[in-house]
Amino acid sequence: MIGSLRGQLTARLADGTSIVEVNGVGYRVALTGPAATQTTTSGEVELAVHTHVREDAIILYGFSTARERDCFEALLGAPGVGPTLAQSIMGSLGPEALARALASDDVDALCAVPGVGRKTAARLLLELRGRLVPESATVADDAPPSVSAEVRGALGELGYTSEEVRRAIDHLDETHGVEDALRQALRVLSRR
Repeated sequence: MIGSLRGQLTARLADGTSIVEVNGVGYRVALTGPAATQTTTSGEVELAVHTHVREDAIILYGFSTARERDCFEALLGAPGVGPTLAQSIMGSLGPEALARALASDDVDALCAVPGVGRKTAARLLLELRGRLVPESATVADDAPPSVSAEVRGALGELGYTSEEVRRAIDHLDETHGVEDALRQALRVLSRR
């Protein structure tokens, strides 16, 4: 597995990949996020790399920092998220904005990413919560958790699956307190 590359960026190709030459070997790398915009051809680059192995290909994804790569890999760990969607999310949000969106249950921030709808955003919030923490953890420390976040956590503690929790949260009225919202969610789940 290739974890990092340091060499000369010699070409940008039409398919969005770039060639990074390291000791006479040219590696074809899909640059993601800031790495794609901050690097110039014929300059020295140092990239954190994710090696993605498929049945028919080995693809290298390059990032400016190890944190970006870690966020990308966390996204790949979520069901239904492939490299293209993870690359789109990283390109739109970046690691800090993504971590803040997850910490504050900001569905709208995730929906702003091309290719992410409300259901996918809700699933990502559920799957990735707690795995990515903002470097400046001010959002998680200062902001009280939302009603839906509290209910989501309580249902998870009660042993409900992520799909059941998602279904209950979709019908939630957050205008009342956490207790009322939890009762409402449990009623939705009991009808099943």
